[in-house]
Amino acid sequence: MPVLLQEKNIMSELVQIKYINTHQKKHSVENPDIENNRRPDWLKVKLPTGENFTYLKELVSKKKLNTVCEDARCPNMAECWHRKTATFMILGEVCTRSCGFCSVKLGKPDALDYDEPRRVAESVKELGLKHAVITSVDRDDQKMGGADIFAMTINQIRELSPDCKVEVLIPDFRGNWEALQLVIDARPDILNHNIETVPRMYHFVRPQAVYERTLELLKIGKEKGLITKSGFMVGLGETDEEVYDLMKDLKSVNCDIVTIGQYLRPTKSHLPVQRYVHPDIFKEYKLKGKEMGFRHVESGPLVRSSYHADEQSV
Repeated sequence: MPVLLQEKNIMSELVQIKYINTHQKKHSVENPDIENNRRPDWLKVKLPTGENFTYLKELVSKKKLNTVCEDARCPNMAECWHRKTATFMILGEVCTRSCGFCSVKLGKPDALDYDEPRRVAESVKELGLKHAVITSVDRDDQKMGGADIFAMTINQIRELSPDCKVEVLIPDFRGNWEALQLVIDARPDILNHNIETVPRMYHFVRPQAVYERTLELLKIGKEKGLITKSGFMVGLGETDEEVYDLMKDLKSVNCDIVTIGQYLRPTKSHLPVQRYVHPDIFKEYKLKGKEMGFRHVESGPLVRSSYHADEQSV
């Protein structure tokens, strides 16, 4: 494979991705009760339409930006875009990791775009946002993982929109805490890094991530005086007992905010849904989280990491 040999710095990562996809398929056991039936009514969402939706879509296109709303097929896009809020996805639109739940493109990314922070900041100002969420693909091809662009984006938003709160949903930078420090030094209002699933399932849900590394990142962020946040999905095959243990782990590193939502399979090429969790169970998750002492728990079938993010910073 000459292309892999030419890309010396990321050759092992690309080879690993090919192996991991095969590995994930071994754990993609279809649940016929799920696959052969329609989604329950509580998972129905409105198609994205309306004046605000059209305006934001045109703005994103004009500024040559990406939103995680579109790339990750978020079920709340209609609601959030109607409110003229969006989560901007920086560092390109191609990810270097093969998470089994995510619909963002996988492959070799383009070079980093150092003009991107300016365009994001201008869009935030033009939209008049009071709370901007910035996330990204994983850039394991870069030593610092794009942390410098995260910091630049935070700083430029603050310069153009000083009253706007800035939340960042960051990758783990492969445990490069020097890269993490660049983001911390920019002092985002909320530092978010999603734990995604229970540790038992990391090897096929998040194969290039490490459960303990996620907890360490959140611990460092909190020790540096930031508000920390993390989210995870249910419906991939975890038990409720494992969910509560995960929440205890997040509490052990003093995580402030937790988001919990239903996993929805983006395509047939992704991991299958194992169960649809009833809204009443999500209410139990929220109650348990409040009992554990989390500052805020957002729990519901359609909840995603950035859902009602503006309300969580209060």
